[in-house]
Amino acid sequence: MTSASPQSQEEQPGSAHPAADDHIAPVPRVSVQAFCETERTSGAMQAASQDRRLGKAHITIKMGGMARAIETYHSQPTPNVIVLEAPPGGDILSGLDELAGVCDPGTRVVVIGGPDDTVAYRELVRRGVNDYVVGPVETLDIIRSICSLFSASEAVITGRIIAVVGAKGGVGASTVAHNVAWAMANTLTLDSVVIDLDMAFGTAGLDYNQDPLQGIANAIFQPDRPDTALMERLLAKCSEHLSLLAAPATLERVYDFGAEAFDAILDTLRMTQQCIVLDIPHQWSAWTRHALINADDILVVAEPDLANLRNTRNLLSVLKASRPNDRPPLYCLNQVGMPKRPEIDLKRFSKTVEAEPVATIPFDCKLFGMAANNGQMIAEIAALNRTPKLFLEIANRLTGRVDPKAQRSSLLAPIAKLLGVRSA
Repeated sequence: MTSASPQSQEEQPGSAHPAADDHIAPVPRVSVQAFCETERTSGAMQAASQDRRLGKAHITIKMGGMARAIETYHSQPTPNVIVLEAPPGGDILSGLDELAGVCDPGTRVVVIGGPDDTVAYRELVRRGVNDYVVGPVETLDIIRSICSLFSASEAVITGRIIAVVGAKGGVGASTVAHNVAWAMANTLTLDSVVIDLDMAFGTAGLDYNQDPLQGIANAIFQPDRPDTALMERLLAKCSEHLSLLAAPATLERVYDFGAEAFDAILDTLRMTQQCIVLDIPHQWSAWTRHALINADDILVVAEPDLANLRNTRNLLSVLKASRPNDRPPLYCLNQVGMPKRPEIDLKRFSKTVEAEPVATIPFDCKLFGMAANNGQMIAEIAALNRTPKLFLEIANRLTGRVDPKAQRSSLLAPIAKLLGVRSA
């Protein structure tokens, strides 16, 4: 067993979703074997094995607890991670001593103990246990424990991936993504990178006034697995903390990808960037679906009309069902209050999708048109305007830096006043 110090488990099990600032980075390709004593723990382990953050792990679940583990490893090599549920009232320390005799060096061990176990934590540390979780455990407890073995012990940045997608074409999702990323980098001072995934028609280079010779296409089409050095060469610097992987924006080829085409690029960027903002084009394909489901947080951008209402509801429903252990995806309303355009009011929109928007961004064709034509962000040309503050509030929510209830009134007040709706 490894001699690394374990990480204490102080969170209470049973929460439906992780807290806003509880960023759980995915594990690399590892093998995990769990030995359970109870059907409840086995069920939680099975559910955890389906989670996106453990998607690269090869997980085996067996009953029999510590005794079965010791018997198994007398004749088999140990995996990267062993999850052990201690028997009720059993001698955990003697079992761990016996396991150590058949356990390969470097194997990481998570022990699930009962609420009445009185084993000293320092004795577990001395025996090389990496994490001790007090049962009964929930799915998220297992995910957090296994993932923390790697994100904490490797002493590297595990960047948060944020996917932004439009509920419909032309709703301004790219503009919102670029301005929110600007707020993350320049106001929150988080090292961030924007990846423009609209290969044929992407506008990130125009919006940031950049014309890089290389970008995301050079990474995706190069034959070898991208490493940190390659990604650093491909990034275009937009500001001190913001970089860009621009789309080629050419029609010389068709950009069809497999579902996991961008995984290696994102895994590499996670090690050096605190936030990776994915500007996802409005299409439904294997790779866009995979990118959305495997992001840490999701923002859907919509306008207040019927097609956007339907699409937003469908997107949120599918993404919630595909990510049962994640925070629900967020959405914002953009271009609200356009003159002479009939709109669905905020209250009805929120009721139908069963969630409040994280922000409502007023329609301002002059402001946004000037920013687009100048290759600038809204905050650069109208710092005192309300809109840059909305982008900052969205950035705060996506990075887990604000309580949504505390900010709800300030986010909705301007547009609620415009629509004649009283914010709660």
